[in-house]
Amino acid sequence: MKKIKLAIADDHKIFRNGLKATLEDCADFDLVLEASNGRQLLGMLVSVVPDVILMDIKMPEMDGIQTTAFVKQHYKNIKILALSMFNEDKYIVDMMKAGASGYLLKNAEPEEIIEAISTVYDKDYYFNEHLSVTLIKQLAGNNVHGAAATSLIDFNEREIEVLKLVCQEYSNQEIADKICLSVRTVEGYRARLFEKTRSKNLVGLVIFAVKTGIISV
Repeated sequence: MKKIKLAIADDHKIFRNGLKATLEDCADFDLVLEASNGRQLLGMLVSVVPDVILMDIKMPEMDGIQTTAFVKQHYKNIKILALSMFNEDKYIVDMMKAGASGYLLKNAEPEEIIEAISTVYDKDYYFNEHLSVTLIKQLAGNNVHGAAATSLIDFNEREIEVLKLVCQEYSNQEIADKICLSVRTVEGYRARLFEKTRSKNLVGLVIFAVKTGIISV
């Protein structure tokens, strides 16, 4: 199995070392680059091109947003996973508009970091549950890269109806009441939607629905 080549760009050495320890425990990853700022990272990309970059937002000389924009312009196949201490929509939007494929807080558990890397490599995007549906609608309508759309031929009318309601943040009970189904039946529809769209959370469903025109931004 091909290992996922990784790069880390972060100006805090202690954090880099901790992250490296987490990544080295995973046999599927190969850490090929390590940089303390965006400018240093770009110099290294001339000779080594990773599959995924773990990118800090706040760095000296060249920050993560500037670096992400440059990388996506010149190395379109590299996936960028933003890592930050900031839990604010503004930073998420800025990084995503620059071309990042996902966003994680630095206090994420090792299991989530590993899952995020694998997901962003396989599916082109990863988002945690922090992101609001409204924010994802904005991102999906602008600059989320590579969110591939499954053909709507694979979905029946009832599934599309349930998907629309899920994206409006209706609960299973509310959906059941609204379209006269049992909660158990709605849960079944929801499970199939996750499977068919290959989504792990509500964020993935919303991106799919926006990209395919099921809902509008």
